[in-house]
Amino acid sequence: MPEAIRIHPADDVATMLADVAAGETVTLPGLELTALDAVARGHKIALRPITEGEAIRKFGAPIGHATAAIAPGQHVHSHNLHTGLTGTLDYRFEAGAPPPPEPNGQRGFLGYRRPDGRVGTRNEIWILPTVGCVARTSQRIAEKSAALAEGKVDGVHAFSHQFGCSQLGDDLAGTRHVLASLACHPNAGGVLIVGLGCEENQIDQLLADVPEWRRPFIRTVTSQFAEDETADGIAKVAELIEIAAQAKREMVGLEALVLGVKCGGSDGLSGLTANPLVGRMSDRVAEAGGSVILTEIPEIFGAEHLLMQRALGAEAFDRIGELVNRFKQGFIDIGEPVSENPSPGNVAGGITTLEEKSLGAVQKGGHATVVDVIDYGARISRHGLTLLEAPGNDAVSSTALAAAGATVILFTTGRGTPLGFPVPTVKIASNSALAARKPGWIDFDAGAVLEQGFPATEEAMLDHIRDIASGAETKAEINGEREIAIWKRGVTL
Repeated sequence: MPEAIRIHPADDVATMLADVAAGETVTLPGLELTALDAVARGHKIALRPITEGEAIRKFGAPIGHATAAIAPGQHVHSHNLHTGLTGTLDYRFEAGAPPPPEPNGQRGFLGYRRPDGRVGTRNEIWILPTVGCVARTSQRIAEKSAALAEGKVDGVHAFSHQFGCSQLGDDLAGTRHVLASLACHPNAGGVLIVGLGCEENQIDQLLADVPEWRRPFIRTVTSQFAEDETADGIAKVAELIEIAAQAKREMVGLEALVLGVKCGGSDGLSGLTANPLVGRMSDRVAEAGGSVILTEIPEIFGAEHLLMQRALGAEAFDRIGELVNRFKQGFIDIGEPVSENPSPGNVAGGITTLEEKSLGAVQKGGHATVVDVIDYGARISRHGLTLLEAPGNDAVSSTALAAAGATVILFTTGRGTPLGFPVPTVKIASNSALAARKPGWIDFDAGAVLEQGFPATEEAMLDHIRDIASGAETKAEINGEREIAIWKRGVTL
């Protein structure tokens, strides 16, 4: 195995696959050079002389500019590379991508078909509080209802949050839309909505966002008006369990799967292994007629052109540009740079600039056509790749993916995280060292790509996704890691 990889022929740097000391020889296909500095795994080493101010390329695209002259063999990182990102940009549509292919009948999974035609990968009872005041009440109802679910449904889970009151306008509407979308999720065979009574996020207004066909699968409790809200909630969960228990798994095609794709705690290998591997999963699902959802808008800054080239038409193209510029303007309006990323963990793992992080991150979307761009809290309505409005924060964006309809989330990581979300969350390590060190967190080792290549690892990954979608538990599910987080965008009263 080579000690470093040049991702694209035009790249000025290679990514180290192992630590190297100063003075050691670095071997990569078709080239050897002497390391002038110690360079850690995941970090970059210069392949040619680079002058001060010159653009530095990785993934075949600029990731910033040199702040000093760099010689071949030198470490390229924060000390000599700086972002080139500034403010908003003008985008011009030139050509549209072809529409997604017709379903190709790929082998699918055992799922739960719902009345609206969507298919769940779980059959659970979800308890959603309208407001943080009844978050613990919701958890108590779930805990006391767990025994009722055994052998009938896949579990009873409460998703607490701190919002739903002291919010105004679009901020309150965002909370309501996310909760309503979760209430419609195909992984929930039934939903109990627990309210307080006096909160801004009133149950009747939340239910107005829920389609009529879904109402028979929803029950509500208003705590201030109930004699015993816990007993009332348990009784209604029992009703929902009996309704949900009538659903049975059946074989469906891969076109019934909705993948949410996410990265968190990325390192310098994420763009070489885990993210491209997830991109291949996105392509397989999209080619089968399924759906893929990509988000983390601030983490596509500098790489949005790769998505815009694949926009289905001018409308999708324009909406991508508008969404990126809107996020950038939000940073500018509060006096923050648009490039205030990567995180300290990303930097320690070898990622220097937001352009570099973004060029690696967008690979999770594969090469699928971008068919739609949707707002935060909205639900997908088209097959193919949908771009979803949400920030990069792991919990907020993953919750938004679930609310949009993702029935499995593929979560790549180079540093590791235990977090899990309402739907099965598959943790994919970018490097084998993380997979070996954190077997209780990691579901799949994408570091195998470096030894086995993409074709073999791709098939293993797709089989693993089919197993998860058919009921095999993820590590996060085994550990009881199930969270939601709501995007706070306005004042607090």
